[in-house]
Amino acid sequence: MHPTDTDLLRAEIAATAARMIAEDGADYATAKRKAARQILGDSKTRSDMLPDNAQIEEEVRAYNELFFGDTQPARLLHLRQLALQVMEGLMQFHPYLTGAVLNGTAGDHSDIYLQLFTSSAKDVEIFLLNKNVNFEVSETPHFKRGANHAPVETLSFLLPQKGAAPEGVHLAVYDVDDLRGGLKTATGKRAERADIEALRLLIKEVS
Repeated sequence: MHPTDTDLLRAEIAATAARMIAEDGADYATAKRKAARQILGDSKTRSDMLPDNAQIEEEVRAYNELFFGDTQPARLLHLRQLALQVMEGLMQFHPYLTGAVLNGTAGDHSDIYLQLFTSSAKDVEIFLLNKNVNFEVSETPHFKRGANHAPVETLSFLLPQKGAAPEGVHLAVYDVDDLRGGLKTATGKRAERADIEALRLLIKEVS
């Protein structure tokens, strides 16, 4: 089946958004919006013209392989190893890795995103304060979409690196009840989050 004009337009927007993500560290929503405006101008964009995040992710993966094939794998491994260290320190809060560091598209501008599951977000704040970690508080949309699930508190900080720039870490703090039934992945789909053991296996595969 030949691609339609809409298919081709969607692919072009995905490729342009992927470049912004890989080169500038833009988030998916911002990159998608800017790419659509760059290609379509000020004309109204129909929802069916826009690629979904999965399509953009594949384009980011392809872009990394083409332009950063000699550096991106080492960068990804470094971030995964850092994520593992942070997760081991936060083990009491049931940490899970998510985002670009998990799915393999992380680059120079990528941060580490973790999901924690605990009965009290204050416990995480106190834990970080006791470790002399300076953090900022914001909100992240709940991974369970819908009006019944309010945004969750997110704690962000810079992780110092010897002889290098610090790395950004973001902890989205969920209720412990969200851990039940919310972490399953449909057959054939890439995992959306990984616990410590799953991350160790990922690291072992490429080490």
